[in-house]
Amino acid sequence: MVDDASAPMRHPGIEPAEQAAALLASSGMPRMQSRVLMALVGSPDDGYTAADLADRLGVSAAAVSGAVRNLQAMRLIQRLSRPGDRRDRYDLSDDVWSGVITANVPLYAQLGALMHRIADENTDAPVSTARAHESAAFLSFLAERMPQLVAEWDARADGDAQDPDASVVPS
Repeated sequence: MVDDASAPMRHPGIEPAEQAAALLASSGMPRMQSRVLMALVGSPDDGYTAADLADRLGVSAAAVSGAVRNLQAMRLIQRLSRPGDRRDRYDLSDDVWSGVITANVPLYAQLGALMHRIADENTDAPVSTARAHESAAFLSFLAERMPQLVAEWDARADGDAQDPDASVVPS
């Protein structure tokens, strides 16, 4: 089979990627970063070049460049090099989602502790105090459980990797 570099690149999952990007953008992630991140979920195994991403997203190379730079700084994506190819390629970082979630554990713990302190000083508002304590307890629970959940996931994924007939995706 001859590799035809002039053939248009196939971009799988465009519609769900755009929907997922819209979800991320609605939760506060900049729109272009969201779109690049979700496009990389459907990237070929050797990643996308900046030009590939610009083509897939229908945007300028400059827009992709800024998004890629920010996503790399957040360690959500990685730059890949291929021998003999001067163009950088990009793909998701390994274990990106567990890394993002566990990176926030210290934030959850600190925020929970501070919210408890706020509630403790708000003695004249019992409804507000109860709500703050409940929110703080939830954040403390997340801080405690997130590392355990990631460990459980890793064990499950490792077990499934050893059993080719198993799937980490629940049926």
